[in-house]
Amino acid sequence: MSGDYASVRTGIVGLGNIGHHHADRLVDLGVPLEGGMDIDHEARTRFADRYDVDVYDGYHSLYDDVDAVIITTPNKFHEKYAVAALERDQHVLLEKPLAHTVESARRIADAASASSGTSQIGFNNRFLNAVQLIKNRIERGDFGDLIHVEANYVRRRGVPGRGSWFTRREISGGGSLIDLGVHAIDLSMYLLGYPDVEEVSGITRSTFGDRDDYAYLEMWGADNGSNGFDVDDSASAFIRCTGEHTVSLEVAWATNRPPTHEFVVRGTEAAARFDLLEGDLTIHSASADGQNHLLDTAVEVRENDTHTDEQRAFFDAITTSRDTGGSIDDAVTVQEIIDAIYRSSEGGHTVALDGAVP
Repeated sequence: MSGDYASVRTGIVGLGNIGHHHADRLVDLGVPLEGGMDIDHEARTRFADRYDVDVYDGYHSLYDDVDAVIITTPNKFHEKYAVAALERDQHVLLEKPLAHTVESARRIADAASASSGTSQIGFNNRFLNAVQLIKNRIERGDFGDLIHVEANYVRRRGVPGRGSWFTRREISGGGSLIDLGVHAIDLSMYLLGYPDVEEVSGITRSTFGDRDDYAYLEMWGADNGSNGFDVDDSASAFIRCTGEHTVSLEVAWATNRPPTHEFVVRGTEAAARFDLLEGDLTIHSASADGQNHLLDTAVEVRENDTHTDEQRAFFDAITTSRDTGGSIDDAVTVQEIIDAIYRSSEGGHTVALDGAVP
C-alpha cells in the first residue's frame, strides 16, 4: 500500500451493490472514503450506516469535499457525474461501460482530454494475474505475431434483475452486449494491442429475457418480470482489425448451453487458453526440435482481487502521474465497436467503424 493514497480524498457516486464493493476496497487500501451520493434515500441510509460517512442526494456537496470520485451509477448517468468531476479537474474512476451511447462516450472523452484530472475506466479483468502473465509473454515475443482472439462470456441463465435498469435500453444502452461484451471486447483488444478496427459484423438477439416463462435458478437482483425488457440477451460478432487481427465474440445473459468464460489468444508461435472467472491458464505450442511434438503447458498463477488491483492502479496513476489502467481512448473504441455491432444487427450488414457500409 502506498502512503500517498491517504492524501486522495475519495467519494462514491452510486451507492448500490457495486458502490459498496468499491467502498470495501477503498477501506482496505487505506484510501480516505469521504462520502457518497445517490438519489435513492434507502441506498444513502444503508451506505451511511455501513461506512459512517456523509451522504448526499446531489453531487455538488460531495464534490466540494473530495479529490477523486468512483462512479457506479446506471450507464445513462455516467456522463452527468463524470463530466462534472472532470470539469473540476478531479480524478475519476468510472465503472464500465463508458456510457450508454457512443455520443455520450465521446463527450466524456472530450471532458477527460480537457481536464487535468486522472481518468480510468473499470476494465478490471485486465488486472487478472493470468491476463497480466499473457500480456507479458506477448510483449516479450513468446507468441510470435498475434492472429486472433476467441472471446466467450456466456451465462446459461443470468439476466440481471429483469425489470431493473439493466434490462431497459433507454437507461442501460443495451443488454448482454453492453454489460458483458464490454469486458470481452476490451480484454481482446487489450491483448491484441488495440489495433485499428476496420469492420464489424454482428447479430444481437432477445430470446429468453422477455418470456413470461423465463426459467432460472437464481438471479442477480429481484425478478420483476418481462415487462419493459427491450434489450438483447445474447450476441455474436466478428471484429476485423488492421494487420489481419480478428476477434470472434460470443456473449449471453441467457442461452441453452453450458456457461463459458473461455478466451483463446492465438499467435504464430503459441496460443494461450484461459478462463476469465476460474483463472485456469494453458499455453499451447508445437516444435520440430528433435521429434515433432505438441506442448500443452498448464500455468498456475495466484488468484487476485481484480477490483482491488484496478483501484491500486488508479491511485498509483494519481500519485505518480503514470498511466496504469484502462484509458478513455480505449473505452471509446469499445463503445464504437458495440455501437457498430448493434447497427450491423439492425441493418443486416457489415459495418465499418466510421459507420459506412464496406
